Amino acid sequence: QVLLVESGGGVVQAGGSLRLSCAASGTIFNINDMSWYRQAPGKQRELVAAIMRGGSTNYADSMKGRFTISRDNAKKSVYLQMSSLKPEDTAVYYCNAAVQPTARLDWRYYWGQGTQVTVSS
Repeated sequence: QVLLVESGGGVVQAGGSLRLSCAASGTIFNINDMSWYRQAPGKQRELVAAIMRGGSTNYADSMKGRFTISRDNAKKSVYLQMSSLKPEDTAVYYCNAAVQPTARLDWRYYWGQGTQVTVSS
C-alpha cells in the first residue's frame, strides 16, 4: 500500500504565496518522477510541474517563473512553492508519483487525495 498525502492548501489573496507538500508513505522501494497536477471546476486535470529523481524539472508554461517544484528523496516528499498567485490558479492540487513498491513489483503511478487552493481577487 502506497499513500500520498498533500498538505498546505488554503485561501490566499491574489499576489500571495503558498507552499504545498506531499509525503509518500507505505511500502516503497523506489520513487522516480514526482509531479503536481491541478483541476479547476469544470476543467480537465492538468500538469503543473514535475521533478525527476535526479532533480531535473518541467513546468507548464503558465507556471514558469511563479511556481517552483522541489523534492527531498530522503523524506519521500515533493513540494510546490507557489508565488504571485492569480484567481485562475484556484483548483484542487494533486500529488502524483511513480513508485516501485518492492524490487520485484512493477512501477506504477499513485495519486494523492488533493488539496484545495483558492485565490481570491
